[in-house]
Amino acid sequence: MPISRLSLSDFRSYGSAIVEPGPGFVLLWGDNGAGKTNLLEAVSMLTPGRGLRGVALSQMARVGGSGGFAVTASLGGTDIGTGTLASAPERRQLRINGAQASVNALGEWLAILWLTPAMDRLFLASAGDRRRFLDRLVLALEPRHAHHASRYEAAMRARTKLLADAEAADSSWLTALEEAMAEHGTALSQARALAVVSLEERLAAAPDDEFASASIGLGGSIDGNLAAALRSNRSRDAAAGRATEGPHRQDLLVVHRAKQMPADRSSTGEQKALLLGIVLAHAELVAERRGEPPILLLDEVAAHLDPRRRAALFSRLQGRGQVWMTATEASLFDGIGEASRYHVEAGSVQPS
Repeated sequence: MPISRLSLSDFRSYGSAIVEPGPGFVLLWGDNGAGKTNLLEAVSMLTPGRGLRGVALSQMARVGGSGGFAVTASLGGTDIGTGTLASAPERRQLRINGAQASVNALGEWLAILWLTPAMDRLFLASAGDRRRFLDRLVLALEPRHAHHASRYEAAMRARTKLLADAEAADSSWLTALEEAMAEHGTALSQARALAVVSLEERLAAAPDDEFASASIGLGGSIDGNLAAALRSNRSRDAAAGRATEGPHRQDLLVVHRAKQMPADRSSTGEQKALLLGIVLAHAELVAERRGEPPILLLDEVAAHLDPRRRAALFSRLQGRGQVWMTATEASLFDGIGEASRYHVEAGSVQPS
């Protein structure tokens, strides 16, 4: 469902702000540093995790503010509020219709995807960066993915710590942790594999436009019994200081479909088009699976596209749910038509 009201308190550059957008395009324009991306980040906090910047929660609290922050959104008949308190700046809280809830439950209410300039080099970045991007795609299709990810990572950290202390290592406790890693890790890997297969089918059948040229796959599949592999690898993992097998080593593989060239060897412009094409195809897949389109957050995307690709983007997004976009100039949104438009400057946002 689209957000009908977004309220911020002591979040980033905003002491307070309220935006009441419509269900389609939400266009934010203003100078660099005015706070446009901060608004997108606030929306991204309505999902599990640490939002589109992925930073510590304490960094989101306004300098000179209360020490905590709050982001509240209304969608349909549901109110979602999240934030931190000054007394616990790294502990995120969530309330849904006033009742306390687990942050991982957000995936059941909203599907939100984003693209930022920092993601332009995703195909040249680490496997971990691509894995986190893939997990965001999976989460929009499988809300319990965040639960399995948090449980797997907690068990993996505990196992690594236990292996580091040979004297304190308890075989039965290690076995229990490895079984937990196997249970949640298998669920992670299966969800990723299913999402990649479905998205690859969608990409292959996508319209022949400027953003339909990616082919994807999953690298590092888990073969056999993960719990058994972890048990046999204890000595090696203790020496390495980490688990050497598991879904935390998987990677999203992307190839330029027409050229059959790995994405990391494609041009900068082609990489941006490939990434945008993946997000657009995934948004359509989510709409089909969940019965409603995801909310898209596109930061400075229009500025990095030539006029032809910009027109193709606007056409592809028209009528596909709520899409938040930023730009330094309002003219970059020419051709969109009906939209909720806001001018952002110095921590304030006003309809324009």
